[in-house]
Amino acid sequence: MGKLNVTLCGIPLDNPVIPASGTFGYGYEFAELYDINCLGTFSFKGTTREPRFGNPTPRIAECAAGLINAIGLQNPGVDKVISEELPKLKKVFHKPVMANVSGFSLDEYVEVCSRLDAEEQVGWLEVNISCPNVKNGGASFGMTPEGAASVTKAVKAVTKKPCIMKLTPNVTDIVSIAKACEAEGADGVSLINTMYGMRIDLKTKKPVIANRMGGYSGPATFPVALRMVFQVYEAVKIPIVGIGGVTTAEDVVEMMLAGASAVGVGAANCIDPWASKKIVDELPAVMEKYGIDNLESIIGGAH
Repeated sequence: MGKLNVTLCGIPLDNPVIPASGTFGYGYEFAELYDINCLGTFSFKGTTREPRFGNPTPRIAECAAGLINAIGLQNPGVDKVISEELPKLKKVFHKPVMANVSGFSLDEYVEVCSRLDAEEQVGWLEVNISCPNVKNGGASFGMTPEGAASVTKAVKAVTKKPCIMKLTPNVTDIVSIAKACEAEGADGVSLINTMYGMRIDLKTKKPVIANRMGGYSGPATFPVALRMVFQVYEAVKIPIVGIGGVTTAEDVVEMMLAGASAVGVGAANCIDPWASKKIVDELPAVMEKYGIDNLESIIGGAH
């Protein structure tokens, strides 16, 4: 059997498969179905300073090749994540976990990252810079190199653990944003977050989602995500977590050839709760099929 293990920002993983934030809760929910220690790690639900109920319902719309969601960062807030969610997770997951952090201001990012950085089980901080920047009229921090750089610089000043900046695809030039994060000390980048999408109900003639638009994810986004990972790999030296439309072990190999050191599985978990486990189980056979002895050796192999 080939070697599945990889390294992400200096931390070893048994394999590169990482359920993506927002699709795997805080882990223990899935631990009722299977031993989640078979995963490389996972990124838990986006955490903010204050508890958030999220957006009004309906929040999800189905599509032919994916789904649209507008959950609105529903979470119990960082205090309860630390006091309640992480202790429950520790009972079922015995590896470092990736903490996803969301914020609406620089101060919020700094506070939440600082708090989670102090938690023993947190291995990486995945900093979602696709949230609205309240002080600049609602535009996402990740929409400009300057905005992305400002968050990166701020969180790196208060953390010791690796910071992976999660980038939005809803930009003209994702490469310049990735380079700006690297220049301010980011330890890695994860891409892509969801794309903008919507559905309209033909009976009511109104948008299906109460928020009108939401984040589009699923298999149809895979070629876009792959292209962006490929481009960013050629521009930065820091590790990349490739996310977007991954549903099979073959997709994982393709993402790694494009330049990903690890691979996020998102919408697939919402459709099939065993999706990530199945991908891990299928990887050895896919490696054998394509003559791959060591997964880490193929990172960026398509360049």
